[in-house]
Amino acid sequence: MPNDKKYDLEDRTAKFSDEVLPFARSIKKDLINTPLVSQLVRSATSIGANYMEANGASSQKDFKNKIYICKKEARETKYWLERIAKANPEIEDVARKLWKEVQELTLIFSKITQTLERKI
Repeated sequence: MPNDKKYDLEDRTAKFSDEVLPFARSIKKDLINTPLVSQLVRSATSIGANYMEANGASSQKDFKNKIYICKKEARETKYWLERIAKANPEIEDVARKLWKEVQELTLIFSKITQTLERKI
């Protein structure tokens, strides 16, 4: 059916990156926040980039490796969001919203990796 919107994980991971970037820009720059924000931006944008790579994988092994990287980067992103929220309690609500989305992405990638393990 043409009106049915297909669930697209590429779009979802890109949207997540798009939400993290303005959040990162909004955080005050200081000795503590600067490295935390840098790490957050790297890991958050890496999720979608690696998912795109997985979809263009040259083999099942390559696909599996990229999906594992997506899961790892999602978990790392949760960590950085938690650190930023602890260091900046005034933005904890926004960080929590992003944390919730990356937690869902982590669960999705965990399910994919479990399915891949069963196929082996």
